[in-house]
Amino acid sequence: MSLDGLFRFAIGHSLEIIICFDENGIITYANPSAEQQLEFEEGLCGHPIKEVFPGDFTVEDKLPDFKLRSGNHMKDMMAYRKNRTCFPAKGRLYLYEEPGEKRQYVFIAYNFSNESFLEKKASQAGQEAEEALKVKSEFVANVTHELRTPVNGISGNARELLAMETDQEKRKRLDLIEHGCRDMNELINSILDFSKLEAGKFTLEPREFDFREMIDYVKDNHSSRMTEKGLEFSVSVSPNIPKTVIGDKLRIEQILNNLLSNAYKFTAVGSIHLEALKTTQIDNRIELFFMVMDTGCGIAKDKQDKLFQSFVQADASISRRFGGTGLGLNICKQLSELMGGSIHVESTEGKGSNFSFHIWLEVPMEEVGEERVYQPAYSMDTGSLFAKLQNMSEEQNNQKVWIYDTTENREEVRKKMSKLVLSVEMDNWEKAEMFAEALKTLLAEAPREVKSAALRLKMSVQKGDRGKTMEAFDSLQQLLINSGRE
Repeated sequence: MSLDGLFRFAIGHSLEIIICFDENGIITYANPSAEQQLEFEEGLCGHPIKEVFPGDFTVEDKLPDFKLRSGNHMKDMMAYRKNRTCFPAKGRLYLYEEPGEKRQYVFIAYNFSNESFLEKKASQAGQEAEEALKVKSEFVANVTHELRTPVNGISGNARELLAMETDQEKRKRLDLIEHGCRDMNELINSILDFSKLEAGKFTLEPREFDFREMIDYVKDNHSSRMTEKGLEFSVSVSPNIPKTVIGDKLRIEQILNNLLSNAYKFTAVGSIHLEALKTTQIDNRIELFFMVMDTGCGIAKDKQDKLFQSFVQADASISRRFGGTGLGLNICKQLSELMGGSIHVESTEGKGSNFSFHIWLEVPMEEVGEERVYQPAYSMDTGSLFAKLQNMSEEQNNQKVWIYDTTENREEVRKKMSKLVLSVEMDNWEKAEMFAEALKTLLAEAPREVKSAALRLKMSVQKGDRGKTMEAFDSLQQLLINSGRE
């Protein structure tokens, strides 16, 4: 096939509209695609170009006005079919001339109707999605506010009845009601925060506050229950963090409380450590780096990327065992990003987790001093910090409290069993269940009959049956004595 024949074949089979016309605007050639799309069955040759594109080509003094040729960009046009219906098109005009021959114009266009339709549908879908998100956000906000009223009413009445009630069984039921109301309020707050963040209506409220007072408040909030569970809880604050900073204190507390609550929830034995460092200062802006380390159950590598997604937990069994909506870490992520930072996790399954986040705060101008320059406040990089925490975690693991039949394991089991009995005697079944879970973890490597006894004990505690609980307790204790552990 000759080159000329090849070009003719390509033009004849092109999906684009290709039309040639002379200086008078009369069409001299139209490819099959043009005749098909414009529905000129008898052909387009001999028809004026302005018949097909009346809004773009005009004839004055027998010469068409070809302003379309200016520049090298495609022009939006309207193409008219023979029946005078039209469709949007994009086209470009080219001048073709050879010495001694009349000028010819080549016009190439393509039908834009499908793309235009899809753009309109996409725009419509976007508007509908935006409207749906707005309606959903308003609905969630209204519902959560409405839920607060009855929940607070139930909680208030339960507290009043608790103050008057002396019957232990009734007090136990009222305690459960009040505890359920607290959990419900936490869920409501999480859903409301998530809804605001999702809708872009969440705003920070930066104010001056005493940083160490905030850390002490967070520590006091968690110390008692950490101690009750038998966990070591430590907090360290870098001395170069200013006394007074400017930021949203409540939201920083919210992130810390969430991370510490998760550490408490997933750590049966061992320790939890909170550390705050000043890493950078630029003028009156400082970067603070927080770490929460625990020696809990840890998170598998393939599940860590899901942690900060909304309504997602690392494992389906987590929601069954510990509850929760899966919103907490997603909210922490968005809050840290709103404060100019980010949040990360490093974890090894069975060895604990290290959650860290950094944020930017301001320092009151009177505390900045005369030298307002870039100041790296902490030379250790993030990787080294994690390495430091990992070493601390390994030191905790070296106590061998999890390895069955070691001295450390025996001592920890003895402590947990004593606290479990005390909790049952005080009708505090929530704490009793916590210690039963810890015993199950401590005895995970024990012989089958010991593990089964620990599981039966936990199930009895969950049912709140004192008789069966003490029976299961005695059975487990006897097995441990027979094995020479007690």
